[in-house]
Amino acid sequence: MLLVDDHPMVREGLKARFANVERLEVVAEAATAEEALAALDWARPEVVVMDIGLKGSNGIELVRRIPARQPQVRVLMFSMYDNAEYVTQALQAGAWGYVLKDAPAQEIIDAIQAVAAGGHYLSAALSQRLRRASAEQPLLSPREGEILAALGRGESSKQIARALGLSVRTVETHRQNIKRKLNLEGQAELIKYAVEFSQRQRLP
Repeated sequence: MLLVDDHPMVREGLKARFANVERLEVVAEAATAEEALAALDWARPEVVVMDIGLKGSNGIELVRRIPARQPQVRVLMFSMYDNAEYVTQALQAGAWGYVLKDAPAQEIIDAIQAVAAGGHYLSAALSQRLRRASAEQPLLSPREGEILAALGRGESSKQIARALGLSVRTVETHRQNIKRKLNLEGQAELIKYAVEFSQRQRLP
């Protein structure tokens, strides 16, 4: 497996946990997205265990880039964040599982083994949190998420339409759907939410 975390102590701690576990071999480590992508090419890992927050980059964006380099690789997110939105974004980006850094050692090992075997892994606590969040607030479609993030960056409907190859009318329809799903009143509330959403996209 490839370990991707910008804290050396975290990587060392994981390697110590895996030392006596059969068929769990760390073949490479990386502290940045660039190092991780390079390691994919020469180490050819089956599984990538990766943190969300990397220096200068977003781990979720890195998940999206991996299939173009090594489509057979499976990613397990290993994070301190238990926010349902982060978990959802990671899974939508293509992660096969999500486990918390403070989980018991055996749970982390189980998660890696499940993903390595071609399965998906999400702890019971995270699954429950996702179900609760989904019940409280309908998830936006990927296109609606793109438009919401663009609004948060200050782009107009015309700019968004041009960038995404859509008509302005289609973008406006998406805006109305976003407001309806999120129970937002008026453009001011939509823009305020969009700015907060865009900031959450830029994970620490």
